[in-house]
Amino acid sequence: MDETVLFIIRYMHVLSGILWIGLLYYFNFVQIPSMPKIPDDQKPAIGKVIAPEALFWFRWAAMATLVFGIFLAMFNGYLVDAYTLKMPNIGFGMWFGTIMWFNVWFVIWPNQKIALGIVDAPAEAKPAAARKAMLFSRTNTMLSIPMLASMISAQNPIM
Repeated sequence: MDETVLFIIRYMHVLSGILWIGLLYYFNFVQIPSMPKIPDDQKPAIGKVIAPEALFWFRWAAMATLVFGIFLAMFNGYLVDAYTLKMPNIGFGMWFGTIMWFNVWFVIWPNQKIALGIVDAPAEAKPAAARKAMLFSRTNTMLSIPMLASMISAQNPIM
């Protein structure tokens, strides 16, 4: 594979990863803790405008990070060795990232659609959906720490 193409794939993987984890941290360290402090008449701006837009970029950044990461591993010849943990550092990082991606697309986003009223659901379902999305988002926040450590240590081994 041409070095320029690999550089572009790596660059896109890192760029989309920064966007994904940055939005994850925004949700968990800024938006969620700030919601109780926002006056009720201003909350619709978050729920109807800011959160849906941020969630759009959040989920597609997760998808791009995973896809570019898989391409990077495949084109560099370590995809199978990483996912089978024959290369533990990058392998654990890839597994954590894959689990986090799954949580975004199959738990957080479906529940956020209910919580934000993007899809029709009974009013009593919204608090439970919001809580489930928040718990899985917090789980992803915790998984991001060993994921990032694994990815960094795979690229920068300690002697």
